[in-house]
Amino acid sequence: MTDRQTLAVVVPAYNEGDGLREFHRRLSAVLDGLDLDAGVIYVDDGSRDTTWAVMQALAAADRRVATLRLSRNFGKEIALTAGLDYADADAVIVIDADLQDPPEVIAQFVARWREGYDVVYGTRGERAGETWLKRITASLFYRVIGRMSATPIPADTGDFRLLSRRAHVALKGLRERHRFMKGLFAWVGFRQCALVYQRDPRHAGESKFNYWKLWNFALEGITSFSAAPLKLATYVGVVTALVAFLFGVWVVAKAALFGDAVRGYPSLMAVMLFLGGLQLLALGIIGEYLGRLFMEAKQRPLYLLDAVEPAGDDTVAPGEGPPAAPATPVR
Repeated sequence: MTDRQTLAVVVPAYNEGDGLREFHRRLSAVLDGLDLDAGVIYVDDGSRDTTWAVMQALAAADRRVATLRLSRNFGKEIALTAGLDYADADAVIVIDADLQDPPEVIAQFVARWREGYDVVYGTRGERAGETWLKRITASLFYRVIGRMSATPIPADTGDFRLLSRRAHVALKGLRERHRFMKGLFAWVGFRQCALVYQRDPRHAGESKFNYWKLWNFALEGITSFSAAPLKLATYVGVVTALVAFLFGVWVVAKAALFGDAVRGYPSLMAVMLFLGGLQLLALGIIGEYLGRLFMEAKQRPLYLLDAVEPAGDDTVAPGEGPPAAPATPVR
């Protein structure tokens, strides 16, 4: 390794204008203490508040800052992808702008990277500022997807992590439309290690993920990295068909041996509704996977850029992501 390595910090943000200045103050203090050349890439995911204006002000005051603005709100996973596409450094760190992930941990990430690890991911020891329901459901999700996915996905681990250059380059080669970044980070492999830290409450504003969005996020992760729901639907169908067949044999045998009056409407309706419900459930699972295949088949670009302001430079013309080569790489 050279004496002056390079580091890029990717920060996706959506409606984080109230806390962005404090985030940058703490991040800058950390970067100033590192023995490397560091830059920051802020990605505005179509915010409706002052986020973009604050980003521009930070870029004007700090020549290490580059800013990207997406043409609309594409979602955190896509905003994160845009920042990773733009980054060009020996190591890249991904961190949220809400200060739940403390920037001060970055120094420990860099130390582990210099020990030879390609991916250093932050594992949450505590989740301060979150409700008991969110903590329980998050824990349940990580354990479910850990059992269902063939790719080992670390439990209680978000997007806060460091990627070496080769891990970063490998990740940029994955261009699927439905992106579950936690799974993609794990899928690239290489030498990885965990770094446990204490997660803080949000510094300002409110979380953009309500329980409905979290449910869809969990569904995205499971269907992106596991075919287990399809297999489960098959197994349930086989077991149900076997039970129905045995029940039919019993009904015929009973009528042949003992006769049967014209009865059984409640039991008939119960069986029909049960089987119909299972069929609709299986069709819904199949539909989820077909919908993802439909979106992948369209081959639309992952995102569009409304504005790009390289670090220490003037605004360049907006373009379509991912850019072929940054005008001024963050180093």
